[in-house]
Amino acid sequence: MGPAGYGDRVEGTHAVLAAARAGRVIRLYVETSRRRRPQVSALIEVVGADRVVFVDDVRPHAGTDSPQGVVAECNPIRPLTLEELCSGSDALMVLDHIEDPHNLGAIARSALAAGVGGLVLSARRQAPLSPAAFKSGAGALELLPVSTVGSIPEALSRLKDHGMWVVGLDARSERSLFGLDLLTEPVAIVVGAEDAGLAELTRRRCDLVVSIPMDPRAENLNASVSAALAAFEIMRVRRVGHDTDSPG
Repeated sequence: MGPAGYGDRVEGTHAVLAAARAGRVIRLYVETSRRRRPQVSALIEVVGADRVVFVDDVRPHAGTDSPQGVVAECNPIRPLTLEELCSGSDALMVLDHIEDPHNLGAIARSALAAGVGGLVLSARRQAPLSPAAFKSGAGALELLPVSTVGSIPEALSRLKDHGMWVVGLDARSERSLFGLDLLTEPVAIVVGAEDAGLAELTRRRCDLVVSIPMDPRAENLNASVSAALAAFEIMRVRRVGHDTDSPG
């Protein structure tokens, strides 16, 4: 991802519609054979006919194998600084070198749905915020703030300085994520890479490392599934705490 931002090319009907509603679309390529489909017609209406180019095949403009007949050139989204991200949210998701852009998009989608305030990503050895990530996110990356950092361990130290607890997910931990009271506090959940899990230095910077309880016959969960469970557990614990605090 360059310094100017990310998301300058988006494809797939849901992702492009989200970018169009955000006012980011500069030019929209549409396959002529799909122009009268309801989803595509609605998309053209939002973008404006003067910005639409009809082509026989959008795949030469696409970054994935299945752009669903639409590819948009967009004004990029500006990433936030870590300080900006902390000032706007008390729940963040930190991705420790997630490699699959589809996982990145799926994590963004779950984080947004569960009310997590933003993502922290590494600028290196990390799946890019690519057309594949935007398509998998189905519009979530238009709404969920992102901060990119040079070092995840250093970023975790900075998050602590801003008053956030740092909780890592690791299947080897004997302490459960579920029912963790700490989740009611300002918290950053750290999700490790798909195969390697948390890097050792990242793990050492966590205040607490927890796992998701599983049947012993099962293999480890996909990174995006783990992130989704953590995000919704934050929502659940905070709602329970709110209901408990409310007067009877």
